[in-house]
Amino acid sequence: MAFKASTGLRNALLDTGDLTTVLADGVLRIYSGTVPTNADDAISGDSDMLVEITDAGQALGSGTGIDLDPNGASGGTITKDPNETWEGTNAASGTATYFRHVTQADDATSSTTQERLQGAVGTSGSDLNLSSVSLSSGATQTIDAYSVTLPTL
Repeated sequence: MAFKASTGLRNALLDTGDLTTVLADGVLRIYSGTVPTNADDAISGDSDMLVEITDAGQALGSGTGIDLDPNGASGGTITKDPNETWEGTNAASGTATYFRHVTQADDATSSTTQERLQGAVGTSGSDLNLSSVSLSSGATQTIDAYSVTLPTL
């Protein structure tokens, strides 16, 4: 499996060189349905957002988003901020198939300027592994482990 970076994210990284800053105070949205071909594509009509992951499950706003480890990367990999609790309440029931790690302002439309990481969801060997991909409305979803690895060139 491999993350898909949007054109906007790739451009931001080439301009700033800093994934931690580009996705600071972001949000992780987990969806059911057909996985978009790339991270520039809009969320398709057959996809439902199952849960929105924030810091401690708080409503979106300044300081409630999620962050990557402020201590930086190691070995080409950066993880979630170990001081944050990434969680949310499932808004719908369904089978999680993919996620997007985005800025809070992301509107899920087709875009080559919005910064996004997109990946597959599974129970093992995926970009984001959950204990179960079957999510139930009203249940709390916690993300204990999350990492982004850049490939060698």
